[in-house]
Amino acid sequence: MDLFQILAEDKIKKAYQDGEFHALPGFGKPMQLEDLSGIPEDLRMAYKIMKNAGFSEEEGRLRQEMLGIEDLLKKCDENERESLQKKLNEKLLRFNQLMAKRGVKTNSSMFKNYELKVQRKINK
Repeated sequence: MDLFQILAEDKIKKAYQDGEFHALPGFGKPMQLEDLSGIPEDLRMAYKIMKNAGFSEEEGRLRQEMLGIEDLLKKCDENERESLQKKLNEKLLRFNQLMAKRGVKTNSSMFKNYELKVQRKINK
């Protein structure tokens, strides 16, 4: 063991003996561990950091799908453009809903209006 590890261990032992850990939330309860077996070992720390910051798998998937649809829109003909634009709008709407849940403001006020229009058509 190196000097820093020994010092850290000593500080942890002293804090435990002084009872500094007794007021922590969840003290004395079993830890709820996540199953990260499906994530490569070298990416697990980054996954945990992103998850703790509020990023979700669905958000990442939606971003990838939107990028793919945008690429297709650049290369498609007029017949396919309308259906691809509709798909992109749906993905953007869902993405904006996820961002609103997280409290992140997006620059797409027009999609809020679009959502209201869609809800009005559904309710007719």
